[in-house]
Amino acid sequence: MKLIFGVKDKPKFGQMIVFAFQQLLAIMAATIAVPAMVGNGMTASAALFGAGAGTIIYQLFTKFRSPVFLGSSFAFIPSMAAAFAGGISMSLGFFGLLLGAVFAGLVYVIIALIVKFAGVKWISVLMPPVVIGPTVALIGLSLAGAAINDVFLYSDKNENSAFTMNASLWVSLICALVTLAVVIICSVYGKKMAKLIPFIIGILSGYAVGLIFTVIGIATENPQLQVIDFAPFKALVADGVNVKTFISIPEFTFIEAFKGVGEFKWSYVATIAVAYIPVAFVVFAEHIADHKNLSTIIEQDLLEDPGLHNTLLGDGVGSIVGAFFGGCPNTTYGESVGCVAITRNASVVTITTTAIMSILVSFISPFVAFLDSIPGCVMGGVCITLYGFIAVSGLKMIQKVDLEQNANLFTASVILITGIGGMAMTIGQVTITTTACALILGIITNILVNKSRKNNGE
Repeated sequence: MKLIFGVKDKPKFGQMIVFAFQQLLAIMAATIAVPAMVGNGMTASAALFGAGAGTIIYQLFTKFRSPVFLGSSFAFIPSMAAAFAGGISMSLGFFGLLLGAVFAGLVYVIIALIVKFAGVKWISVLMPPVVIGPTVALIGLSLAGAAINDVFLYSDKNENSAFTMNASLWVSLICALVTLAVVIICSVYGKKMAKLIPFIIGILSGYAVGLIFTVIGIATENPQLQVIDFAPFKALVADGVNVKTFISIPEFTFIEAFKGVGEFKWSYVATIAVAYIPVAFVVFAEHIADHKNLSTIIEQDLLEDPGLHNTLLGDGVGSIVGAFFGGCPNTTYGESVGCVAITRNASVVTITTTAIMSILVSFISPFVAFLDSIPGCVMGGVCITLYGFIAVSGLKMIQKVDLEQNANLFTASVILITGIGGMAMTIGQVTITTTACALILGIITNILVNKSRKNNGE
C-alpha cells in the first residue's frame, strides 16, 4: 500500500490540523469510554489530557518514528475497578490508580531492558507470521461486536440473536449507514482532501442526520427519534453562563491521589500490584501485535527501528504519565492504526499534533461536550471500517504462509477459533483477555508442531 504521507513527511499546516482532528475523532470514543465505565470520579477531559501527554512521551522514546496514538487501555478496566473495591475512598482509589500504572510501567521497563540486551530475534521465532497474523486479525474481529452494538445503541438481542427493530433502532441504523457510506465514498472516490479526511466528513454527515431526526423527535415529542443527547451541552449552563461554560481545568487524577497518600496500607499496595502487574504482561503481547500490524502498513519494521525496547519504554512511561493525569494507563490504539491504514497518512507530525490537540481540547468545555454528544451509532459506523481494516491487515500477514502444511493450519486455527469463540479467563483479580489467551495458545501450538516437524527431519 503506497502511503500519501510517509512517517517523516510534514503536511502543510492547515492539512495537518485537519488530519490531527480526524485522528482525534477516531480515538476519542474509546479513550473517553474507559473513565465512564470505571466511574468513581474519573472524567473524559482528564483522560483526553492523559492520552495526549502519554502519546508525546511515547513519541519522544520512539524518536518520532512510530505513527500511532496512545489512548485509555480497556485491558486495565478490572484493575482500575479493583483500586476502588471494598469501600475505598476516592482519594485512596486515585492513589491506587497511580500506583498501579507505575507497577504496569515498570513491567514494560524490565521487558524493554531484556529486549535491549537479548535483541528481538527471539520474538520473531516465538511469534512468526503464522502466529502474529491471525492475532492481529483477531484484534479487529474481537472488536466487531462492540462496533455493531454501537450501531444499535447497545440494545439487547432477542431469542434469535437478532436486534428487534423499532423506531429508535431504525434511526440509529440509518445514522450508522450514512456515516459508513460517506466514509467509503470519500476514501474510494474522493479527490484531494476528501480522500484524506473521510472520517471527519463521515462523522459530521452522520451527526447531521442524527440532528435532523432529533429535532423532529423533539418537535413531535417522540423520544425514539432523539438520537443525540444534548445533556453535555445543558451541563455547561446548568449554573448559568460563566467561565466554566467555555474553559475548565480537567479534574486531574494526581490532585485527588495525593490526598490519599496517608491512607494507604501495605495490604492495599499488594492488592494493586496483583491487579496490575499480570495484566501488563498480557498487554505486552498486544503491544507486539499492534506494532507488527503498523509495521506492515508503513513498510518499516518498528521492532528494529526505533526498536521494540524503545516502543516498550514509550508505552510504559506513557502509561504512567497518562494515569498521572487521567487515571487510565495508555496503550497503542487499533483505531489509530486503522486510521493510518485507511487514509494512508503515516506522518508522525500528524500524530504529535493530535496529542497536542487532545491536551488543548480537554480544557475547552464546549468541544468536550460536542465529543460526548456524538451518538454511539455514528461512531459505530466509523468503527466498522476501522476494526475491519485491522482484521484485514492481520489476514494480509499470512498471505505468504503455506497453509497447506498442517503445522501452520493448526496454529492459525487455534488462534482464530479460541479468539472468535471468546476464550477469556479471570483468575483471582486478573483477567486474561481473549486476544491474550488466543495468542498464548497459538504460541504453544506453534512450538509443539514445529518441534514435531524438526523431529521428523522437516
